[in-house]
Amino acid sequence: MKMITRRDLVVAAIAVFSTLGIVAVAQQEKKPVLHSSVFDWNTMVEKKTPVGSIRQISRNPTPTLQELEMHITTLNPGHDSHAPHHHPNEELVIIREGNVEVLNGGTWKKLGPGSIIFNASNEEHALKNIGTTPAVYHVINWTTAATPAKSDKPVVPPKQ
Repeated sequence: MKMITRRDLVVAAIAVFSTLGIVAVAQQEKKPVLHSSVFDWNTMVEKKTPVGSIRQISRNPTPTLQELEMHITTLNPGHDSHAPHHHPNEELVIIREGNVEVLNGGTWKKLGPGSIIFNASNEEHALKNIGTTPAVYHVINWTTAATPAKSDKPVVPPKQ
């Protein structure tokens, strides 16, 4: 019969503590399921950003989605929300106020209040405020079991 060495004990301890750490992180990140809800504009906390502000509404699983993320952005005139990018989750953007230009489907398009933008999974997109007043828009992102992993495909430059 083989004796348990000090090295064996150290390796076992590392394995146990690593497993416990992973389990603790996984449990800590588990967010409550979002059920039917209302979100009152007057109670939403506005957080200032370098280009405007954001009101974070939700970032939770729902009964049918792995994650539903909703926020409202106020983008100051002349600013981009961020550089053109893509992500695996799909996204809906609803323009509430202001005039914007969006990269969608490889081309830049000018849009105003009431316009709706759908950004498909792993497709390049961007948004900039081209008006003289703040642009306010609602963003709804979702992730499902069908959402692919992040794409490593090369970014195709947008058509002008």
